[in-house]
Amino acid sequence: MNGDNQGGIDLHSFAVRLRRMTAEFNRIAHEFAHEHGLHTTDVQALIKIFDAPSPITPSRLREELNLTSGAITACLDRLERAGHIRRVRDVHDRRVVHLHYLDAAQEFAAAFFRPLGRSTDNALRRFSPEELHAVAAFLDAMNEELDVLRAAPRSS
Repeated sequence: MNGDNQGGIDLHSFAVRLRRMTAEFNRIAHEFAHEHGLHTTDVQALIKIFDAPSPITPSRLREELNLTSGAITACLDRLERAGHIRRVRDVHDRRVVHLHYLDAAQEFAAAFFRPLGRSTDNALRRFSPEELHAVAAFLDAMNEELDVLRAAPRSS
């Protein structure tokens, strides 16, 4: 089904819902950052490090967050000082550094975000497994489209 109206939900109403949810997630992330003396970029970096399927390198993180080398170094310095991450040199190539999210920091963040987790669980329980598969498929497709958009050159 293509077009602006997918089962009664048009593009505008969908965009409003997505913006509202994103704004609330951002508010929670800002609150976490503020309470723990971090920048919001630091929280974004922590999320990227935590969500990475394997330890991420500083250069990959810099690309993901679209930051300068100096900005990513300052961010990682803050996160390391705060006890959230550890930099580990690769055993085969000492020039390569991998970023590891520390277990203590993970427990710390989990405690802060536990109410969000409960809210998410409450929302999930309202839907059937089939509906959740559709939602997950939409979110995957949306993230794929955002990746394409991010990679596309900007026209002025």
